[in-house]
Amino acid sequence: MFGSLGITELVLILVIVLIIFGAGKLPQLGEGVGKAIRGFKKSVHEANEIEAEAQALAEEKNQAQPAMATQQPAPDPSQISLQVAPASQSDPMASVPPAQVAQPEPVQTSKV
Repeated sequence: MFGSLGITELVLILVIVLIIFGAGKLPQLGEGVGKAIRGFKKSVHEANEIEAEAQALAEEKNQAQPAMATQQPAPDPSQISLQVAPASQSDPMASVPPAQVAQPEPVQTSKV
């Protein structure tokens, strides 16, 4: 399970952890690690479900697009009319005068 770690190494690690955290903190530490592992597994499982759902929606969308393309014929270009609004109506900022630029005051330096 742990590769090349033997019983001696695991006991040594457990003793070091016991010295660092103390006997009172070990249950809290184990609980925190357990919750972290559970949360990780849950998020991985949910991510897989979300990915599968997204792929299913993409496949449905790809299948629906060809069906919709055959149902709606393209409009005849000769029947399309374009309406162009005058510049004053299409650009609401056209009637606003440009802002007056304030001139900086000259800086006076005194020679000592």
